[in-house]
Amino acid sequence: MIRTGRAELDFSGIRTEFGLPQEFPAGALAEAERAVLSAPGEREDATALPFVTIDPPGAKDLDQALLIERLPGGKFRVHYAIADVGGFVVPGGALDAEVRKRGQTLYLPDGNVPLHPTVLSEGAASLLPTQTRPAVLWTFDCGSDGEPESVRVRRALVRSTAQFDYESVQATIDAGTVHPSIEALPDFGRLRRERALDRGAVELQLPEQEIEPNGDGDWKLVLRPRVEVDAWNAEISLLTGMAAAKIMLDARVGVIRTLPDADEGAVEAIKRSAQALNVPWADGVSPAKLLAGLDPARPESLALFVDATRLLRGAGYTAFNGTVPEIATHAGIAASYAHVTAPLRRLVDRFATEVCLAVTEGREVPEWLQQALPELPGLMGGSDAVASKVDRACLDQVEAWVMEDRVGQEFDAVVLRSEGNGADVFVPEPPVMGRCSGEDIPEGERIRVRLVQADAARRKVAFEVV
Repeated sequence: MIRTGRAELDFSGIRTEFGLPQEFPAGALAEAERAVLSAPGEREDATALPFVTIDPPGAKDLDQALLIERLPGGKFRVHYAIADVGGFVVPGGALDAEVRKRGQTLYLPDGNVPLHPTVLSEGAASLLPTQTRPAVLWTFDCGSDGEPESVRVRRALVRSTAQFDYESVQATIDAGTVHPSIEALPDFGRLRRERALDRGAVELQLPEQEIEPNGDGDWKLVLRPRVEVDAWNAEISLLTGMAAAKIMLDARVGVIRTLPDADEGAVEAIKRSAQALNVPWADGVSPAKLLAGLDPARPESLALFVDATRLLRGAGYTAFNGTVPEIATHAGIAASYAHVTAPLRRLVDRFATEVCLAVTEGREVPEWLQQALPELPGLMGGSDAVASKVDRACLDQVEAWVMEDRVGQEFDAVVLRSEGNGADVFVPEPPVMGRCSGEDIPEGERIRVRLVQADAARRKVAFEVV
């Protein structure tokens, strides 16, 4: 098939199928534009702090800016500035109503469906370099073990000095030329990873497929390399989310991210899988530490990571007001946790942040906020489901486009999960996941497969064992 340009390989069908909005209502857009012109209000001047941002290449909706300082005695001070979306959105207004419908930003290869108008999300509210921006500033003084000894949260003005991406930061760390504002990130990040494993936090190092333009009006699939900076940077967000959850739980009002503990049956099933895959599991080693110690390049590791997803099923949001919820922790993080670090891209973060600000300032949580809390779990659950389906549909579509000229060809593959007369397999080159037919396909092994179907209309790819 000769592909003549991206126009015939766009994602409009997926946008239509899931009813994704194209434009913001005029009232919401006008409200956002007025908000850009309004003064940021009284707040602390933190523009002298040399923040930097770390995001994917080309990102414009920058939620977080970071600065880590070393203190005497091996301690650390972490400054984490979060875009102050609450300073732009009028509660109960047209924009507030629209973003509640959207729930979160959806990322499609041919363009985002933003939660907020880009005049905010990629402009006045985004922590773009060299620009003075309103932010919610979290400051943590942490001990030499990486645990917070004090936490401050307040509204401030900040100015990011530079915008980086993960791979470039990793390269500077490896070369010993890292920016001074994040020079301490490797040491602090490693401490926080140690604390996470001590708690029993679970991290699955599965391949991360991404869709990129190939420069010829077509799309390609790539595997995004996992670099240590990803994990270290994520730990700063987790630190903030755990602090936010504690503030809200202590005050008995707020909204947190929850995941019930996996039952014994799920853990025992993982242990049986490890035994079948010949992955040693010593007595007393937690699932978290076992998974963290695996080499993700090995096929048996990939199979066990896939199997371990059963430990992380059932995540949701829990709102509360007056009492502490029965389930107040997230099993994957092994701690109480709230979403507060991505308000440009996720609805719930703005509301949880406003609760934290009210509580720490000694104010009553506003009535409009208390009324909104019970709605948030449903709104976020619905948008999470749509986001997951859209992501999967886009990957399925590109997999079919990439493979449709190669039906009948053979590929090396790794067996991720085997069931009955078939298995889920991962083909590293090009990076495609699909269903493979065959009897008794051995989990966690490398096999040879033949592509038997690549249906772009149905977004389906299928293999058979050679």
